[in-house]
Amino acid sequence: MNDRQKSPRSGLPRGIWALGLVSLFMDISSEMIDALLPAFLVGTLGASVAFVGLVEGLGEGLANIVKLFSGRISDRIGRRKPLALLGYGLGTVSKPIFALATGPYWVLTARLSDRFGKGMRGAPRDALVAALAPEGKRGAAFGLRQSLDNVGAFAGPLLALLFLSLFAGDMRAVFWVAAIPGLGALAVLWLAVPEPSHPKPAPAPQPVWHMPKLPPAFWIVFGFGILVTLARFSEAFVILRAQDLGLSLLHLPLVLVVMNAGAAFSAYPAGVISDRIGRHGLLLAGIGVLVVADVFLALAGSPSMALVASGIWGLHLGMMSGLLAAEIAATVPDEIRGTAFGVFNFGTGVALILASSVAGLVWEWIGPAATFWLGGGLSLGALALGLAWRPKGAGAGR
Repeated sequence: MNDRQKSPRSGLPRGIWALGLVSLFMDISSEMIDALLPAFLVGTLGASVAFVGLVEGLGEGLANIVKLFSGRISDRIGRRKPLALLGYGLGTVSKPIFALATGPYWVLTARLSDRFGKGMRGAPRDALVAALAPEGKRGAAFGLRQSLDNVGAFAGPLLALLFLSLFAGDMRAVFWVAAIPGLGALAVLWLAVPEPSHPKPAPAPQPVWHMPKLPPAFWIVFGFGILVTLARFSEAFVILRAQDLGLSLLHLPLVLVVMNAGAAFSAYPAGVISDRIGRHGLLLAGIGVLVVADVFLALAGSPSMALVASGIWGLHLGMMSGLLAAEIAATVPDEIRGTAFGVFNFGTGVALILASSVAGLVWEWIGPAATFWLGGGLSLGALALGLAWRPKGAGAGR
């Protein structure tokens, strides 16, 4: 199949649609696990809440480290698909380990495997999207993949609740079912996503940890992305805010459902519009949406207001993720694009950990509302920077 054989409706290559389906299936698989994992660890395996934090912290830390090198490796070998297959494969094989776990450390092993896979696949997958996207449709391509990713992110918890009901509360049975969409993701990636024309591998026999020089335009977008990430801490705080306002434990998954629905709704339209009018204005609009979400969450007095705010937060996530990825792709040539995505993903991952740590301290020391006022203030700072300093790659269709 030609690398750029197009779907007749969208004008995007079928490989882009296939990558979107890969993300959708894997997110369904992962979110079915994530929706139930804390309760499984504490309620079934007898782990402490501190151990749950350890599992998540080690998992995200490992994913961030791997992100830094996976894109670089794909640049060195001149191929993206093998590393993406390895990453999605590790995510898939981890699912039966959750189902078979007899103690907390089994879950830790499975989580580390899953997060290693996530770190391994992210940068090569984004480089694949950039390579397969037609000229002038890069925003739409990244937006479509992000939208389908978010569809899986809100479908996963709903399916987890459905199967939990069907299996009379048996979480292990749900974990077995979660492996099925993971296998689907692997099949689609293997059969329907072409390896694009190979980027020229780095000629010098340098070690993989030796990073090539990235252009100044990349570092401008990198810094902008870091600032936005510092202003937007973990979505867990949105869930905690809804619970603080009285949303019951049974209905807490609705926060993620509404949030991911908002992200799925906004990502593809934002990408299509950016290809026509440019990304810069839409990036600023996305930050403005985050300010609105922070204000809603700071002033919220009821669970319903928190759910509305979670939907607005999701609109921001959908707008920003695809647009920032398209910006990164526009700043670097294809042969070092994997490295660029790896560095960007690593930096924003570390920024998210730092932002969430500070948000937790503000929550404990001052209160929930102060956490979101802080986020809104940082968002306004990012907005001011964006107004003053236009990224070089912000033109339409690049």
